[in-house]
Amino acid sequence: MIKQIFSALLFCILTAGNACAQVTSWTADNGNGTFTNPLLYDEFSDPDIIRVGDDYYLAGTTMHCVPGLVILHSKDLVNWENVSYCFDRFDFDDDAFALKNGKEIYGQGIWAPCIRYANGMFYLYSNVNGKGLQCFTSKDIRGPWKHSNMKGKIYDLSVLFDDDGKIYAIHGYGEVHCTELKPDMSGPIEGTDRIIIPEGSAVGEGHHMYKINGMYYLISTDYRPNGRTICSRSKSINGPYENCVITADETFGYHAVGLTQWRGRIMPDGHKFEIGPEDVNATACTNIHQGGIVQTQKGEWYALLMQDFHSVGRTVTLAPITWKDGWPMLGLEGNLGRAPRTWTKPDIPGTENVKPHAAYIRDEDFNGKQLGRVWQWNHNPDDNMWSLKGGRLQLKTMPAPQLMWARNTLTQRAIGPKSTCTVELYTKGMKDGDVAGLGNINVPCSWIGIVKQGDKLILRAFEQLKNDTIDIELPSIIAKTGKIWLQLVGDYDNNLAHYAYSLDGKSFEQAGPEMRLSYQLVTFQGVRVSLFAFNKNGKNGGTAQFDNFTCVEHEADRSNNIPYGKTFRIINLATGLPMHAQPHGLMYDINARNHSKETKFHIIDRGNGKVALQCEDGRYVFVTGMGLPGDVRLTKDADKAEEFMWQDYLNKEFMLMSTRTHTYIGKSPTTGSPYSMDYKGADPARKNGAVFKWEEVK
Repeated sequence: MIKQIFSALLFCILTAGNACAQVTSWTADNGNGTFTNPLLYDEFSDPDIIRVGDDYYLAGTTMHCVPGLVILHSKDLVNWENVSYCFDRFDFDDDAFALKNGKEIYGQGIWAPCIRYANGMFYLYSNVNGKGLQCFTSKDIRGPWKHSNMKGKIYDLSVLFDDDGKIYAIHGYGEVHCTELKPDMSGPIEGTDRIIIPEGSAVGEGHHMYKINGMYYLISTDYRPNGRTICSRSKSINGPYENCVITADETFGYHAVGLTQWRGRIMPDGHKFEIGPEDVNATACTNIHQGGIVQTQKGEWYALLMQDFHSVGRTVTLAPITWKDGWPMLGLEGNLGRAPRTWTKPDIPGTENVKPHAAYIRDEDFNGKQLGRVWQWNHNPDDNMWSLKGGRLQLKTMPAPQLMWARNTLTQRAIGPKSTCTVELYTKGMKDGDVAGLGNINVPCSWIGIVKQGDKLILRAFEQLKNDTIDIELPSIIAKTGKIWLQLVGDYDNNLAHYAYSLDGKSFEQAGPEMRLSYQLVTFQGVRVSLFAFNKNGKNGGTAQFDNFTCVEHEADRSNNIPYGKTFRIINLATGLPMHAQPHGLMYDINARNHSKETKFHIIDRGNGKVALQCEDGRYVFVTGMGLPGDVRLTKDADKAEEFMWQDYLNKEFMLMSTRTHTYIGKSPTTGSPYSMDYKGADPARKNGAVFKWEEVK
């Protein structure tokens, strides 16, 4: 760890005067005045946002994991840090919250929070399944938080502190209700519940209510038949409301993931699971939808919405808002309803010196007195059965039939697009029947670990999807040292992962096949990287010890994603053909074997993520007319060159958005038309003709 810190510091010293480009953990901040979505490349569901003075706070769902109800803080809406959880553990005397006696709350627990600030107090509201509406209050965002069980059947709500002192909860799916809350947060006021938007208005759930310039605005999401974000507005809290779709179909080129197919809930090993096919053309809820809006100090508005981001789970995006005819439309003038994946950072005073940073520190050496803030327990832990001792995490084993029922499992969210998590496991304290290792809390689950059978240690890789168990014989030296390295290698954009192990911490061998990953509606979470220990013989056993957990993010550093200073060809993903600057003056495509200078391009850096495009023959790409087919032309006049915001889609894939019209260059893969600049964005398959891949020409 010390060596890693020294290396990072040395790199920054050697590059003094420039932004420290060696990014090791995903941050949306590109370091050049722009950001690239998602804000976090790990799960943050049901985001709700507020601003208090110069500070922004973002609250999100934590379901069955504790500590619960996470709150992030930011000064610039792009760089975030975890500053608080509302509670350390569920305080309900119920076995289900502790994963005891065959009971569980997977995908339930606490979810869809609403964060508000009023009367010098922070309020955070959320529902707990079977327990009703909960409220947490504090004068300090970092806590301590006071918990009030308001009960009642109010969930997936928004809360509005109105100008007349009344407090309203907005809730319900389709048929939207408004209920007044008691000022002491002891519960709803009886007899005040009323319908303010009737069923049949195409309004969904996940409500976020605001009062702006005397008008009531309700932001909601609907998922029938797919994810859309709707705004309803009225001069009265009671309605009537008119509504308008403010964003739809913005997927950033991500299609719906195959969902796990199952019967029942958390089934034992041996149960048959299936993961449905991936429809690369389907949107489902991969488009940005549920979330809140916020106004900056300078009066600009932004939306922070979630989208289903493959097996990594639900992530958060930041999108500018353009007010049009009194509606808060997502996106930019000329392309309302869509949102750029890469755009300029919000113009917020005093944030010029904010350095790009990640929301969490994922690595953990377990040397402290407390766990890092990134960690959560799977259900309430038994605090008598774990400890931080001797610079290691100590997990005492308790009986469980399999990983999903193992108590005291320590988890953190998997981070994309690709990452490798490694941990050291010490086995000398393990007893007969103990199982300990590194796993994925998901449905279906998987893991790699050590099984103690009598005096024998067995390395086992298990995949619940196929009920596939692979045992690997270990050399006798492992029994002597009691130490092995375990690894989870995830490619979460492609929903694949595999396990590996090492006897020396340097050379790793894959254990088991490449596994297919899923997002599913049992846990309502993406992949959770997990450290676990349990006893399969139905009794308390020994102790497993973990040390030096690391997470390497293979694509966190995006400093080379834009081909500055390179000669490159532009390949259209829809056709597989290179872009061609025709002598006739139009942009078209040509045979893939053609490597003429008219297929080679350079970037002209305009600063802050903005670029112009120059063909190697000296001409520049410009747009005349309305951006229709044939309007994308070539010119020798550099002053006429179109200015684009480079949209980084990772893995050398990109789009080109005009900073003038906010539409994209593209070419129909079917009509035979030349390139135009009237495309609104990418389709889920990235095959509508507007998404490209660059390849360097040496």
